[in-house]
Amino acid sequence: MKRDWAYLTAMTGGKPITIRRVGIEGEDVAIDGEFELPPLAKLRAEDQVFVAVFVKSHGSIKQMEKQFGISYPTVKSRLNRISEQLDFVDVELIEEADAEVAEAAGADADDTLARLDRGEISVAEALAALEKRGAHHDKQD
Repeated sequence: MKRDWAYLTAMTGGKPITIRRVGIEGEDVAIDGEFELPPLAKLRAEDQVFVAVFVKSHGSIKQMEKQFGISYPTVKSRLNRISEQLDFVDVELIEEADAEVAEAAGADADDTLARLDRGEISVAEALAALEKRGAHHDKQD
């Protein structure tokens, strides 16, 4: 009999859960050992639903207010409480990576301008290259 996470967390009363056996559905394969739950699975069921709705609403707090019938400060407070439980993301590493990407983008733009200055490319080509880079970075965001 399959059980969902809500049933499992209710059954354990919020105590930490360790998975001891993992099976592959439709296969006669099982792996024994101790497996830690992913951080999102450690959240209470209602917090998991809140995160899922937040992602589906593309992070729109206005949509969260409408969906749950709660105020902006309540949404922010709940997101802050949930984020404190999700310590698996190193914010400093993300900021460093963002800085490196921004630096690389700046270097690309500097390279294009240097090529223009040396007469290797025309103004139209430089503009096209810069626009292309901008569109590429916009798609990544």
